[in-house]
Amino acid sequence: MKCPFCGKDDTRVIDSRPADDNTSIRRRRVCDSCGKRFTTYEKVETIPLIVIKKGDVREPYDRAKIEAGVLRACHKRPVSAEQISKIVDAVETEVFNLEQKEIPSRAIGEIVMDKMKNLDPVAYVRFASVYREFKDVNTFMDELKSVLKKEADGTITDTTDKNTPLLKEQG
Repeated sequence: MKCPFCGKDDTRVIDSRPADDNTSIRRRRVCDSCGKRFTTYEKVETIPLIVIKKGDVREPYDRAKIEAGVLRACHKRPVSAEQISKIVDAVETEVFNLEQKEIPSRAIGEIVMDKMKNLDPVAYVRFASVYREFKDVNTFMDELKSVLKKEADGTITDTTDKNTPLLKEQG
């Protein structure tokens, strides 16, 4: 690290500790040439992520948009704020682990839907209906049948009350 006072490269760390927000490290340094002390902060570098929307419109990644979509889908469902937060964290981790600078919004939507399948089937279908832009009742019914089939196969596990069926067919 170059000394801000004399410009020499021979500085050393004399103290390190987490900064107040626990997302960076505060380091006290001393310059061996001039003897002056100064503070630096070390922080994890994140890759700026650009989301490619429909029509090739690009915008910065925004976690709040994912959270808002999941919240809307879970409205009046037995899903806790902690479960929603965990889903959003898992989606964000998967998105950033792709280590891409640009990602299509449809890829993020697919990741969200994948994570929501086991959270709550009704919330999943709500999210899918908006995300996939169901054009008619038949498309909606196809998705519901898919969820019911997966539930019957045991590939969807209920995270809500074990005594309440996930979806009931109206007969």
